[in-house]
Amino acid sequence: MNRTLLECVRCFADANADKFGVARTPIPGLFAMRATSPSEMQYAISKPLVVLVLQGAKRVTMGSRTFYFGAGDSLLIAADVPNVSQITRANAAIPYYSLVLDIDLAITQSLVMDIGIAQAETSVPIRVDPTEAEVADTALRLMRLLDRPSSIPVLQNQLIREMHYWLLSGRHGAGIRALGVTDSHASRIGRAVALIRNAYAETLTVEKLADAAGMSLSSFHHHFRAVTSLPPLQFQKQLRLIEARRMMVSDGAPISNAAYAVGYESVPQFTREYGRLFGASPARDVRESFSKTQVAA
Repeated sequence: MNRTLLECVRCFADANADKFGVARTPIPGLFAMRATSPSEMQYAISKPLVVLVLQGAKRVTMGSRTFYFGAGDSLLIAADVPNVSQITRANAAIPYYSLVLDIDLAITQSLVMDIGIAQAETSVPIRVDPTEAEVADTALRLMRLLDRPSSIPVLQNQLIREMHYWLLSGRHGAGIRALGVTDSHASRIGRAVALIRNAYAETLTVEKLADAAGMSLSSFHHHFRAVTSLPPLQFQKQLRLIEARRMMVSDGAPISNAAYAVGYESVPQFTREYGRLFGASPARDVRESFSKTQVAA
């Protein structure tokens, strides 16, 4: 078999992509993306992951920084950071294809201990680099497992671990190294972020979050912003609004239901803060998103 990574991803994505262009593989944390037209802006607070772009192009904005990348590039998101992404080059004849792998923190920590990589503290949470040959080769071998389902339970773990090894050893290494150090600032902030993700609709105090991270209040504020680009309560607010948008756009939830479900007690306050983040009221944003979906269909 001499199929390339693009051919493997194309075949799998074409056959398995859902209406959002996501094709989940039987391998946990690994999925393919497909788009036949430029997308609308997607708002998310992404968990650590790496995106290997194989065809087409995309851009991701974090704060004031915008990253452009295309075929042959890899995007690393090394922390839970709010970002806006958009597929910028795709059409029916030449679709956008990418392969996405969630970064497994347990594997990263194990590798850091095994190979003794020196600790690196807070790094830029998003970066783009050319995809290295070892990473692409391992990704290809992972995709080839899908042609032989019986091989997946036996071989997937060692190939996922190998993928993490090459990422950690290569250009993206500095970006994920701190995630593998159990008591690093990035790892501690990760505990607070996990608490916010699991209880985003609840009232959380900064004191409780700092305690989860094992930091003083001043140290927690400084390192949380350095890792995620936002203060902790602003991070929670954006997570609430992004989840509410998903409920309305994807699930058809009424505005008031979505507002209350994510922790707001006032629909007018929800509407004001929604407009500040997304640039439109909830009703208008959902209406425009639905119109774009209908046109694309």
